[in-house]
Order: sequence, then structure tokens, then C-alpha cells
Amino acid sequence: MLTLVLLLCAACSVSASVKGAAGPRLNNNQLYKFSYTTEVLVDRTRGSKEGSAGYKISSDVDVNLVWRDPSSKDDQLIQLAISNVRIGPASQRSEKKNVLHGSTAESVLGKTKLAALMKPFLLHLKNGKAKAFYSYRAEPATIKNLKRGLASLLQVQLNTGKVVENDVSGRCTIEYRAVKGQVTRTKNLETCKTVETGFTTHSQVLGVSRKSSSVTTFTLEDGFIRSAVAEETHSLAVNTRRSAGAKVLSRQMFTLVGTEAGPLEAAGKDVAGVVKSIDAKLAAVGIIAEKVKSKCKGCPSLFEHWQTQQKLLEPASLSKATAPRSFLALIQSIRKASKDEILKVLKSASKTSLPQAVDAVTSSQTVASLDAMLEFLNFTDAKGLVLQERFLYACGFASHPNERMLQVLLDISKGKIGSSAIKESVVIIMGALVHRLCQKGGCHLPTVVQVKKLILDGAGSAQVESEVQMYLLALKNSLLPEAIPIFTKYAESEVGAYSTIALTSLQRYDVHLMTDEVKRTVGRVYHQNRRIYEKSVRAAAADVILSSNPSYMEVKNLLLSVGNLPHEMNKYMLSKIQDIIRFQMPASKILQQAMKDMVSHNYDRFAKVGSSSAFSGFMARSADVTSTYSLDILYSGSGILRRSNMNMYGASKGAMLHGLQVAIEAQGLESLIAATPDEGEKDLESFAGMSALLFDVQLRPVTFFKGYSDLMSKMFSMSGEPMNVVKGLILLTDHSEVIQLQSGLKASAEFQGGLAIDISGGMEISLWYRESKTSVNNRGALVVTGNVTVDMDFMRAGVEVSFEAEASLDFISTVQFSEYPFLVCMQMDKSTFPVSEYLTKYESVSSGKSVMSHKGKKQLVPGSEFPLHQENSNMCKKVFDSSW
Repeated sequence: MLTLVLLLCAACSVSASVKGAAGPRLNNNQLYKFSYTTEVLVDRTRGSKEGSAGYKISSDVDVNLVWRDPSSKDDQLIQLAISNVRIGPASQRSEKKNVLHGSTAESVLGKTKLAALMKPFLLHLKNGKAKAFYSYRAEPATIKNLKRGLASLLQVQLNTGKVVENDVSGRCTIEYRAVKGQVTRTKNLETCKTVETGFTTHSQVLGVSRKSSSVTTFTLEDGFIRSAVAEETHSLAVNTRRSAGAKVLSRQMFTLVGTEAGPLEAAGKDVAGVVKSIDAKLAAVGIIAEKVKSKCKGCPSLFEHWQTQQKLLEPASLSKATAPRSFLALIQSIRKASKDEILKVLKSASKTSLPQAVDAVTSSQTVASLDAMLEFLNFTDAKGLVLQERFLYACGFASHPNERMLQVLLDISKGKIGSSAIKESVVIIMGALVHRLCQKGGCHLPTVVQVKKLILDGAGSAQVESEVQMYLLALKNSLLPEAIPIFTKYAESEVGAYSTIALTSLQRYDVHLMTDEVKRTVGRVYHQNRRIYEKSVRAAAADVILSSNPSYMEVKNLLLSVGNLPHEMNKYMLSKIQDIIRFQMPASKILQQAMKDMVSHNYDRFAKVGSSSAFSGFMARSADVTSTYSLDILYSGSGILRRSNMNMYGASKGAMLHGLQVAIEAQGLESLIAATPDEGEKDLESFAGMSALLFDVQLRPVTFFKGYSDLMSKMFSMSGEPMNVVKGLILLTDHSEVIQLQSGLKASAEFQGGLAIDISGGMEISLWYRESKTSVNNRGALVVTGNVTVDMDFMRAGVEVSFEAEASLDFISTVQFSEYPFLVCMQMDKSTFPVSEYLTKYESVSSGKSVMSHKGKKQLVPGSEFPLHQENSNMCKKVFDSSW
């Protein structure tokens, strides 16, 4: 009963406030005089108003009723007229820092725009909703948008509830809450549909997060608006470093200052006729904001920009932060350029800077940039391998690829290609694009369907080993659920390379896609139920089992196998199990449960010796991102490296990114030291190679040598220099959007992250010293910039936040196999590197006058050697005994 009474009271209070009206009602023959201020501020996320860049526009506004439908008091045509316009800074500042000092509205806006702003305009309001907005088509878009922002403040619903409305922000879901004399309007900005759309990075870890709010509070008196105060905030931040964030704050204040006698209501049957009688040039132009094309005055052309940046993009500079910073700036210029302008840059670039120019042009992802690359590159020429591969890798890392990019690669794959390596890369990268497009809901696009069929059929029909691997790697990149049966089939292949690719691909899928049939197949491979497999294949199978939510029996069977495996395989499995438990991975609980059984967990099994190992650890932990690494090493019984697998992962807000995987694999090298091959590896061809996966994209593997003759020639010609696997500039973060503010102003947000990377690896074998050494060297420089700008032609205010770092990470594995057990020392070193953060705020007016402030801070992150297991530390002491 009490609840009913409260509901009735609430209903009474609402009805009392609205007095039966659906929206605000104006009185005839009355002129309402308002003061109006709109201001916009931009700053870093935690900045205060006093230090923000921005400006405010103040004016007087006269509002009067022009016409009302005789049959409906809530169907009104309203005229608004702006006068006494003033423009000033949004916060108090000194004369030196005030770009508007001494300015007037006319000097800032210009005479024509000011006159346009003060021209009266009309709003058709029906039941509190904007049905039509009338202004002059010839007016500049910025002026019409300002008027739309003001008109949107008259749109208010006087009863509580949710509704979809059109206003200057777009078509949005609005929630109204009405209490006596006051209405609060909360706009769900995520639902707004506008004419301008942007794009963002597909990866959440590397992406940008935005938080937005928009609340308008109306105070009502005598059925009309006494005041309206709107506040809208948009905060954007890079997920991996939230301090690199910016915000835009917009406020509107619309206050009634008085009333006086106004013009009489116009006669007419309908709105259209009344509008025509007032001014035939007035037109219904829509309440939703229209696009504003910003013009860059005095900006250099693309070629001029390239000339200033070219030296910074030479190979010698790629390890410095200036390289990715120049790369990002170049992308911005290319996105505004024509095909001919882009071709001029490509043709003028030096031989050494050209690969970096190709990275930038391809990463721009515009129609003109893609057309320019297709005209510039000749895929029939095998000599152009470096540029062709750089183009393909940039396509693979594309932040927002479209169907046309995939179609271009499909056309290239069907044509004549001079290099077999490029042919493989084209197909492998097509798989990555299929995955990106499917992530965006484009799995049913015609070109995607074509490519899916090509790689799915190719994996089943190809006969040549290199082609089978090519299609399998393309499917690995695509992560298509339809490929799981193919991987399941190839997991049991007699060819070790096929099995390894298939098993490592299965490990990338979501656990819920690992059916019982897939698990049974992987179990047969590990336990060798049907045939003998190489150790590296069995190790990959074990990884799949342990990462796919294993059952108690699956884990128990794995534990029972320890002790019956080849020596180094025993040690590897023990180390893997201990690492999972120590690092508290998902399978740790079921492993601990199974190890309570003394049959599967006893000294005999867990005391096996060897040098193989598996270890995981944290590289960095912060509130924004957690970075982990894992290092798995499997040796043959003779002490020669069989497989080395280094992984790096990044996790942020529940999302995971496989940042890097470098796998070095060797086989058939026992004859070099007259050793006996392990079980199932007697007839393996001598081979060593390296495979890299970078930011979830599998790249084409690199071969060090293949075959005994190739091995011997490389042995005698080894320089000790590492072989390059991937080198170039990558666009990691790419977020662009136009934020339509309720005031009619627009803010553009651009966040980009660029990485200059150089990954190389090598393998050396010394028969004289009976020592082998493998190395993986990672060099990189990262720059992330975020720019939020409010540009209105006549005035511009913005903020840029950025951070940069230069780092190197080396992994070296040294093996001395002169005696057994052989000595193995693994080293994973991070050098000391600088991290810098910068904040720039700027304001400028059309006259050319500008003000800028710049702040920065720099810190050194100390170098370190990442910890591995204690056994490794003991071994390193022995290997480098003379140094200790």
C-alpha cells in the first residue's frame, strides 16, 4: 500500500510540473531573452580547467513563437536569433598566453561568418521533439552546426522515460528523469548514429578506450525553460599506458534573463507555408550536424614533408624513437595525398629509405596509397623481394583492412610472381586479413568467401611440401573454425613440419572449439598410439593438451608418460609441468589434483636429469598492462638444440595479445658429432630455421640451411652474424574518430602508435670446441601519440600526449656438448632504456596567431637479465667459469 501511495505522489509531482504538456510551450506575443555560453576545453585526462586549452563563445539569444498549430498547443514553430557575440579563452590566462587577446568576434570569425551566425533561424518543435531545423543552405557548415547546438537545447521531454531522438549529436537514445520543476536528460553517446564514422585498431590490448557522458539539466518555470545546463565529457586513453590520455569537455549554459513583448504569431495552415512566408531562402537542413571539411593553411605538401623526414627513416636510425615518430607523421600526410603525390615520393626515395617509405604508404590504408603501391611494385620481378615483402607484411599488420586490400592480394596470388618466397607470403598474409575482416563481421564478404575457399581447399589438395606448409600457415593466421578438422588431420601427418604447424595452430583457438575428437587426436600424437613421432611434434602436442582445459585422465596420462620418454623429453615435460604449477596457469589446479596420486607423482619420475627446460615469467606489471614471457628449450639426446620457443604476451582489461613468438628449430645434426639420433629421428634431413609470429600474425619462416651439403657450406662460411627475420615499421595503434559535441562543435581524435622493429636470429656450431650457440636479437623503438583537436576554421585548440621508448632484448643459448650431461646456459637480457612522456597544448586563430605550451619528462628503465630456473643459473656458472 505504501508503494502505491509513493507511486501516486511521484506521478502527481510529474504531472504538476508539466501541466499536461509534452514539451516546453512558448506564449504568444512574447519575446524570451536568454544569455548563452558554450565552451570547450581539451587537456590530458587528469588536467584541470585552469591549464586546459580551449575557448568559449558567449552571446544573447532572442526566442519567440512564430506559429502554433491551432489543434495542438505542443506543435510550435520557434524563431531563435543570436546577437552580441563574444569569443574569449575558456579560462583565465596571462596576456602572453592568450591567443585571443585584443580580438573581437568579427576579427576571429570574419565579417561574413559573424553575419551568418546572427541570422535568425527556425525550429519546428512538436511534443518537445525537434521535427525540423530551418536555416540557410549557403551558410558555412560550422555556423549551421553552432545553431543546431543551440536549437537542441530546446528539445526536452517533460516526463520520465527513454526515447530515441535526433539532435545535433545524431540519432541517440535519451533517458529523461523528471521531478518537480526540473528535468535531467542523459544521452547514451554510445548509441548515437552520425554521418561521420572513424576506425580503430582491432586489438583491444593495442587499442584506445573511450569514456563519454552527456547530461543536460533543465529548470522549468510556467511551462517553459528557465535554464539549461549541459555538460559533455569524452576521455580517451591508450590501453597499454593510460597516462597517455586526453579529454575534451564541452559545456552549454542557456539562461533566461527576462521577457518582453514580442511579435505576433504568424498566420498559416502549416509549418512549410509559414516558413516560406517568412523567408523563401530558409530550408529544412536537418538537426543532425553535417560534415565540416578542415583546410590546412600553410601545410607542406607530401613531397616537402618527405624531404624533411627521409633522413630519419634511414636504416641506421630505425633503433631510435625518431624513426617511428617520423613514420606516424608521414602516415598522416599520406592519408591526405593523391596517388600521384604518393608515387612521386616512392620514386624519389633513396634505395635505403625506400623500404620504410613502403611501410608508411601501405600502412596509410587509403584508396590512393593502395593504388600507388600496386603501380609502383612489380611482383613479376624477383629482385624486388624486399619491397614486396615489406608491402605484404604491412598489409598483414593493417589496423583496419577492407575487402579491397584482400582482393588486391588475391589478384596478385593469381598472377605471375617472380619469387616463390613472395608467393608464400601473399597466401600467408591473406589468411591474416581474413581473420581481421571476420573479426569485424565481414566473413560473408564475397572476397573473404573466395579466399577462405582457396586456403581451405589448398591445404587439402596441395602435393608439394612448401605449398602444403604455405596453406597451413595461412589457415593458422585465419583462425577459421572450419580449419580445425584440417589441422586435426595434419596433426597425425608423417611429415614433422606439417604436424608442428597443425598442433601450434590448434593451440591458438579458443578452448571451447577443442572438441573431444580433436583432443583424442592430439593425445594419440603425444602417446604415439599409431606411429612414432619426432620429439618436437610430441612436445607441441603436450602444449595443446595442457592449454585446452585438460581432464583429470588426460593430465594423469601425461604424468604417467614421464620416465618412458627420451631423456631430454622427460626433462622437458617435467619442467613444463612445474612451470604451469609455479606460474599458476589454467591447468595448474588439475595438475596438482592428479599429482596427489603417488603412482603418477613420485621421485622416480620427477628426478629425471637433462638440460631441456620450460620457464615463464613477468616482464612488466602495471595497472594498465601485464607483460609475460615464456622460454621453452628442447634438446636432442646428443646435446644439439632441437627446438627453442620464445613467447611474449601482453594482457590488458581481460584481452590477450600474442606480441611475439620466435621459434628456432634444428634437426638431423647428430652426424656432425657422430651421435646417435633419438627415437623417430634417424632419417631426418639436416635442417635449421626460424619462424616468427608478430602481433598475432604468423610470418613466412626463414631457413638457415637445408640438407647436408647446404649445412656444410654454411658451416664453413658462418660469419656469426644473425639472419634478419623481420625489419621495418609497424603501425600498432590506429584510432581515428570525429566526436560531435552537443554544442555543435566537433573534436577530432587521432591516436597512433608506431614501432620500428628489427628481429634477427642465428645459429653457430663449433665442432672444434664442441659448442653450439643460438641467438635471437630484438631491437625496437616505440612511439605512441594522441591528438585531440577542436577545429572550427576560425579557431583551433588541441592537446597532444605522447610517449616513446627504445629497447633491446637478446636471448642467447650456449651449449657445450663435449660431455654428458652437456652444459646449457640460457641468457635473456634487457638493456637499460629510456621512456619519455610529452604533453603539448596549442591554440591558434585564423589570422595565424598561436600559443603553444610543451612539457616532458624522461626516466631510465634499468636493464636486467630475466630470471630463469635455478638449474640454468648453476649451468651458466659452469659454462662461464672463467668469468666468475
